[in-house]
Amino acid sequence: MEFVMLFFSAIIIVCIVGNKLSARIGVPSLLIFLALGMICGSDGILKIPFDNYQLSEQVCTVCLIFIMFCGGFSANWKAAKPVALRAGLLSSLGTIVTALITTAGCHFLIGFDIKESFLIGAVISSTDAASVFSILRSKQLNLRGGLASLLEIESGSNDPFSYMLTVIALAIMAGDDISQLGLLAVLQIVLGVAFGFAMGLAAVFVMKKVKLSKNSFDIIFMMAMIFAAYSAPILLGGNGCLSVYIAGIIIGNSNIGENKAQLVHFFDGITGLSQIMLFFLLGLLSNPSQLPGIILPALAIFAVMTFISRPVAVFAICSKGYTWADRLFIAWSGLRGASSIVFAIMATVTKVKEDNLIDELKNEND
Repeated sequence: MEFVMLFFSAIIIVCIVGNKLSARIGVPSLLIFLALGMICGSDGILKIPFDNYQLSEQVCTVCLIFIMFCGGFSANWKAAKPVALRAGLLSSLGTIVTALITTAGCHFLIGFDIKESFLIGAVISSTDAASVFSILRSKQLNLRGGLASLLEIESGSNDPFSYMLTVIALAIMAGDDISQLGLLAVLQIVLGVAFGFAMGLAAVFVMKKVKLSKNSFDIIFMMAMIFAAYSAPILLGGNGCLSVYIAGIIIGNSNIGENKAQLVHFFDGITGLSQIMLFFLLGLLSNPSQLPGIILPALAIFAVMTFISRPVAVFAICSKGYTWADRLFIAWSGLRGASSIVFAIMATVTKVKEDNLIDELKNEND
C-alpha cells in the first residue's frame, strides 16, 4: 500500500512538472500525462501490468463528474449568453451530425460494421477545448467575437450528448428494442435537465441560508450535491453528465457567499487531478506494441473527424456571423478529450465490443 501511495505521488509530481514544461513549448499537457502512462504501462519502461477496466471505469467516471461540474461552475453565463444558442446547437445537433458522419466514414471508407461504426462515432463525437485554452492563455492570446465563450460552453455541454449517443450505441449492440431508443433519448435529456436544475437550485438555497464554511463543510456539501446530481438521474435512466453540468452552471453563476473563491480554487485543483488521472490511466491501459496493427484505421478515423465530420457540422451551424477563419478555428479546436476516454472504457466494460474495437477508440482519443 505504501509503495502504491509513493508511486502515485511521484506520478502526480512529474505530471505537474510536465504541465509547466508543456506551457513553454506549446504542447498540450494532457499528451504528456498520456505518454507518462504509456512509459509506465506493460509495454513501457516500467512494464506495470495493468488491465483492470472495471476499476478504471469507476475512477474515470468520478473524474468525469468533477470535470463536467467544473466546466459548468467556471462558465460565465453573462459573457456566454450572446452565443449560448449557437453553442447549444453545436453541442447538441453538432455532436449528433459529427457522430453520424464519422459513423458513415467508419462503415463505408474503413469497412467497420455499422453498429461498431456508430459506437466509435458516438464515443469520439464530443470536444475538449481545455487544452487549447491553456495554450492560448500561455501565449497571452485573446479570441474576438465571443469565440472563447462559444468554445467553452460547447466543449462543456457536448459531453452529455456524446454520452447519450454512446448509451444508445451500446443498447443497439446489446440487441435492445430499437423502438425504445427514442424514449431513451428523451428520458436522458428530460431527467438530466430536471435533476440538474433541481440539484443546482437546492444547493444554492442551502448555501445562502446555512453557513457551512466552518471546517470547510461547504466543500463537503458541494461534493455531496455533485454526486447526487450525477447518480439520481442515472438511477432513473437519465443523463447524469447533463445534470451535473447544469447544476454547475446554476451554482457557479449564483451568489453563494464569500467562500465562492475558495470553492473555485478547490475545484480547479480537482479538475487538474482528474485530467491527470484520466490520461495517465489511458496510457497505462494502452499497448503501444499493438499500434502497428491499428494505426492506419485510427489515422483514417482521425482524418474523417478532422477534415469532414467536425468541419461539416461547424460550417452548417455557424454559417452566419463567422468568417471562414473563425469556423475553421471552431472546427479544429479541442482534442478528443477526457470524456471520450471514459466512454471508451465504458464500452469495454459492457463487453459488447468485437476484438480490438476498443483499441481503435482509444487511439483515436489520442
